[in-house]
Amino acid sequence: MTITLTGYRGTGKSSVAPLLADRLGWSWIDADAEIERRAGQSIRDIFAAGGEPEFRRQERAVMVDLLSRDRLVIASGGGAILNEQTRRDMRAAGPVVWLQAQVDTILARMGTDETTASRRPALTDHDPRAEVQQLLAIRHPLYEAAATICVATDKRSPQQIVDCILAELPADVQETSR
Repeated sequence: MTITLTGYRGTGKSSVAPLLADRLGWSWIDADAEIERRAGQSIRDIFAAGGEPEFRRQERAVMVDLLSRDRLVIASGGGAILNEQTRRDMRAAGPVVWLQAQVDTILARMGTDETTASRRPALTDHDPRAEVQQLLAIRHPLYEAAATICVATDKRSPQQIVDCILAELPADVQETSR
């Protein structure tokens, strides 16, 4: 069984995953970091060399592998839900937690993340606010379709977010952590 954290960039997936895994006694992995490790290059460089289709191909391969593991918390990439089969695989593997945040919160968090500019490309030619709004509008129904748990992360610490997730996890997940 896995727990997949999904949501837009800056909603807390990478901050929450290690804390949640620690509380459960499980392992965790950041899917974007794993893609970069396997490719030997940053996401920005993958996009530059092969475009978004190549990145999504690599992302799908990594997600297939990660979702087949047991007792793993996955911080998925924000766009992993674009692939219909990945959404199905996430749900089949275990709980899918959609971390949500308002546009202002996302922009503020992206602004303080020193790796955003160096590792991740812009996905549209719009200014950051318009890009976030546009992509959230596209992805919202996909996150909603994939999610079994939704947690708003605005004005919550990573530990508070973990507490919210743990309160919503089914009993069988809690039992596997013992």
